[in-house]
Amino acid sequence: MVQVWSELQSLHPISLSLLSILFVLFLIKLTRSRSGKLNLPPSPWKLPVIGNLHQLGILPHRSLQSLARKHGPLMLLHFGQSPTLIVSSVEGAKEILKTQDLNFSDRPRMNFQDRLVYANYHLAFSPYGEYWRQVRKVCVLQLLSQHRVNSFKSVRQEETDCMLNDIRKSISSGSPIVNLSDLIFSFTNDVTCRVTLGRKFGRDEGGKKFFKIIKEFMYFIGAFNIGDFIPSLAWINNFNGLNKRMDKNFEELESFLGGVIDEHIQDRKTRKFGSEGVEDFVDVLLGMEKDGSIGVPFAKDNIKALIMDMFLAATDTAAATMTWAMTELVRHPEILKEVQREVREVAKGKTTITEDDAAQMNYMKNVIKETLRVHTPGPLLIPHQSREDTKLQGYDVPAKTRVIVNAWAISRDPSIWENPDEFIPKRFENSSIDFKGNDYEYLPFGSGRRICPGIAFANPTMELPLANLLYHFDWTLPNGELPDVEEGLGIVAYKKSPLQVIATPYQI
Repeated sequence: MVQVWSELQSLHPISLSLLSILFVLFLIKLTRSRSGKLNLPPSPWKLPVIGNLHQLGILPHRSLQSLARKHGPLMLLHFGQSPTLIVSSVEGAKEILKTQDLNFSDRPRMNFQDRLVYANYHLAFSPYGEYWRQVRKVCVLQLLSQHRVNSFKSVRQEETDCMLNDIRKSISSGSPIVNLSDLIFSFTNDVTCRVTLGRKFGRDEGGKKFFKIIKEFMYFIGAFNIGDFIPSLAWINNFNGLNKRMDKNFEELESFLGGVIDEHIQDRKTRKFGSEGVEDFVDVLLGMEKDGSIGVPFAKDNIKALIMDMFLAATDTAAATMTWAMTELVRHPEILKEVQREVREVAKGKTTITEDDAAQMNYMKNVIKETLRVHTPGPLLIPHQSREDTKLQGYDVPAKTRVIVNAWAISRDPSIWENPDEFIPKRFENSSIDFKGNDYEYLPFGSGRRICPGIAFANPTMELPLANLLYHFDWTLPNGELPDVEEGLGIVAYKKSPLQVIATPYQI
């Protein structure tokens, strides 16, 4: 061995470089030969460098559904340098989210996390580990428990009344056509603000700026970022303006959230817990930061990350779902009449519908369920990542493979759902299928360890306002035109164009 090393040292530098290159080429060939022995899932033809990125299309969940019809419900795509397993079947989803849930519970690192300091602390995007386990426990047991959700019942009621009053004001001013998309987003945002931050931010310039910051943040999380797929080309974002826009948005977000937390710290000194009279989420998290009860290092940046998790899960998802529900109802007048008949029968002349009333409206609940099926809010579940090499339905899946479950494609699978592209709320009558993650043909909130922890919060946030909209107003379309169902691009599948409808007060 010593002799070999001595001979290597005596070689000319160029010869040594050539040997090094040959050795690297040998390793590459060896790696390829080994990977060639793997029984990988079927893959469509790919291009050099970009792989299958060109096949994603404007709406990836639809493009991936089309590819799955050709190549199978379990297929391997190459998005740049990222091998990505696409799952479009109930069996595959169950294997990923239940049978091998632990192995697929990790998250791939996203490029935006390198530009936002506390992005690594997001519950939705942080890797599987002790931090994620402890913070999720806090969310489930402290922030989003049924008891705490119930404690904010008055907030949801008051904000529902505010939305109804905004519609009445519009009608009385001679403008019966209302932008329901904006009203619903304002409602969900105001509820989330009060529950999370202790107050809402109004419709003045400051409030409008805050809404804009939140919407931009949601956009950047779901935006196409070349650095996520080809890290060596991440520099392109310096020239296409994406990095500059992200940095500006994150600076504004940092300033806003920092101010909110500082206000809460001052309030706590005088024992005031938000303007609601009860502890909001920031109060709870500050208390846990102080007493160290979370069990992992936890500071202001962690609190900021969890605040944004709430807005991502509560504001965007609930707003998109309610907007789609009203869109489908005005597109299907017979279903609209049927659900209004139920709502008005249960309410029986009341001036205000409460959450207890809404709990009795089974057909309306089926309308929400069907909306979540037809317009799955997160059509592609946030990517998972395998922690170890494994087998999946006979195929080899190497460690660190990204996995995307196409929940939208599964909810439109004709082998599972009769007339899957039609809006039929009655399909859920006498059905035990729900959105709590136990039915793998229906995954609007995901399943397994990574299931959305805010289901208990989302449910009343959607049911109460929808019941009141259906009770207090009759809804028709301007000029009798059907609203389009074109989807916008983002992590949440929202309606691309605003829902403009005519509201006529119902005579109680």
